[in-house]
Amino acid sequence: MNSPISTPEARFAPLEFASALRVEGIGPGFFRLGTYLLRGPVLISPWGARPWGGLADTEGPLTLAGRIDVLIFGGGQDIAIAPAAFRAALEAAGMGLEPMSSLSAARVFNQLLSEGRRVAMVALPLPIQPCQ
Repeated sequence: MNSPISTPEARFAPLEFASALRVEGIGPGFFRLGTYLLRGPVLISPWGARPWGGLADTEGPLTLAGRIDVLIFGGGQDIAIAPAAFRAALEAAGMGLEPMSSLSAARVFNQLLSEGRRVAMVALPLPIQPCQ
């Protein structure tokens, strides 16, 4: 008979986020969540989505301390490493940071959210290409 994992590292506690918005689209300069279109960097959690001040803004993500375990960081078109001060602030609050491209971040966020994981996402938009 299998017993539940009870180690401190396994803090997985499934949550029900049936009403949470999923990332349904991402394009040059924007993210689409349901009927909402957000332009520029975003902070998306099971409790809502809003503009984010970018890598200089730790205040927004830190409001989720104790409510999430992992913050997915979408670095735009390519994977980007967040500055050391940003990472340190999140780690001090008990949040892990997972860097990847914004497209990958949207997919991973949606998947982990559907599994009931304690996850949120901050992401930089894809670059806007000038018309030629």
